[in-house]
Amino acid sequence: MAICFQFQSPLKPITFPSSTTKRVPIFKCKASFSTTSTTELEPVFTSVKSFAPATVANLGPGFDFLGAAVDGLGDFVSLSIDPSVSPGHVTISEISGSSKLSPNPLFNCAGIAAIATMKMLNVRSFGLSLKLEKGLPLGSGLGSSAASAAAAAVAVNELFGAKLGVDQLVLAGLESEAKVSGYHADNIAPAVMGGFVLIKSYDPLELKPLIFPQNQELFFILASPEFEAPTKKMRAALPAEIGMPHHVWNCSQAGALVASVLEGDVVGLGKALSSDKIVEPKRAPLIPGMEAVKKAAIKAGAFGCTISGAGPTAVAVIDNEEEGKKIGQKMVDAFLEEGHLRSVAMVKKLDRVGARLIEGVPR
Repeated sequence: MAICFQFQSPLKPITFPSSTTKRVPIFKCKASFSTTSTTELEPVFTSVKSFAPATVANLGPGFDFLGAAVDGLGDFVSLSIDPSVSPGHVTISEISGSSKLSPNPLFNCAGIAAIATMKMLNVRSFGLSLKLEKGLPLGSGLGSSAASAAAAAVAVNELFGAKLGVDQLVLAGLESEAKVSGYHADNIAPAVMGGFVLIKSYDPLELKPLIFPQNQELFFILASPEFEAPTKKMRAALPAEIGMPHHVWNCSQAGALVASVLEGDVVGLGKALSSDKIVEPKRAPLIPGMEAVKKAAIKAGAFGCTISGAGPTAVAVIDNEEEGKKIGQKMVDAFLEEGHLRSVAMVKKLDRVGARLIEGVPR
């Protein structure tokens, strides 16, 4: 769940060539990071450009422990060796796509993650200059802060020879998330790793990739309204305690969701996605029109619908792109008619790759 500000601009679609899915085992690491290299690393590039995708956190009953990456939406980071920057430091030279982000790397998602990655790699003799291109609106409920952090961590890692594994990159990004939007990995883990990810534990951090079958079609329908839903406010709305019946129900539905992902059962995935009885009932009334949007999506044929992250984006699932576009229009109509909010809708596939290098200039 990303830190939330007012909706700024329409989502920007991105197209990449198809990539091979990376099957990875469970990752275990301590919930803190330290220097992983005792010797000074030499950069293998003079400059690189990376990308990290948008993410959908929670997925209904999976509050703070389930997330998925979305194809074709995300942030870019360009990073270069800069002799004018003090060795061991990073400066943010440019931010496009948002006027609200701080250029101070200590208060910027990309900057914090870049610094954390530099510390892991023991980078002390080179200064770096970073440019951030925001493709995601701030506060969209699509992991905006995580996308910036993931792209920055991957950029630093690739610049110095890709010595870190995805588990360490998630930790670097989590350092950023903890300072900006809270200590939760359900955005940063799928942003780095791609696909669906289960956070099995936070102490120690354990991440489990959930492989959705390649031969199955899955589309996310994302309807993002022009509305501010601050994460702090949305978390404050949640109950401090829950009853045993709701606990049992949500646990069973989260298990059903995981099983549906692994089996490629989009209908079962949608049903579980819509089943949250703890978080969504408290948050939906705070987003004008959200309850009507969910009803409209399901009535139009969506297999399920819920709030993406802390909101305000609504996410529905379907197995047909053209049907998804029709459902998206119904969701937009419902936001306008019931919530009096303008919104945009997009239909996107699952991003199976995660944060990656896009360009690199060899040294």
